[in-house]
Amino acid sequence: MSDQHLHHPMDLAPGDEEEVRIGPRLLGYFIGFGLAILLTVTSFFIAGTSLVWQPSIPVALVVLAIAQMGVHLVFFIHITTDPDNTNNILALAFGLLIVFLVVGGSLWIMANLNQNMPPMDQIMQMQR
Repeated sequence: MSDQHLHHPMDLAPGDEEEVRIGPRLLGYFIGFGLAILLTVTSFFIAGTSLVWQPSIPVALVVLAIAQMGVHLVFFIHITTDPDNTNNILALAFGLLIVFLVVGGSLWIMANLNQNMPPMDQIMQMQR
């Protein structure tokens, strides 16, 4: 049975087309690169202009960052719903878990230190 019969046609990422045609993988990389450049330029434009409502700038930057992560996952890392990508998805989920544990643990430690440390003038008096 050929490899084409194992995959559903709608189960391919935009950069994960079959190799039958000339350069479809390269075309996917160029599309992803163009989208990444567009999202980056848009982020810099939003951060540096006064045309956007000022309180909405952080939300817009977060949305553009999440969109850029999605572009990277689909076009460059080729994360799809294909059963062959189970290990890739598990590795990505484990990496995200580790990042959230490190960042969350650091914030928890800093908040605990901030709450339990005496004010700076008391620390200075203890050192004398």
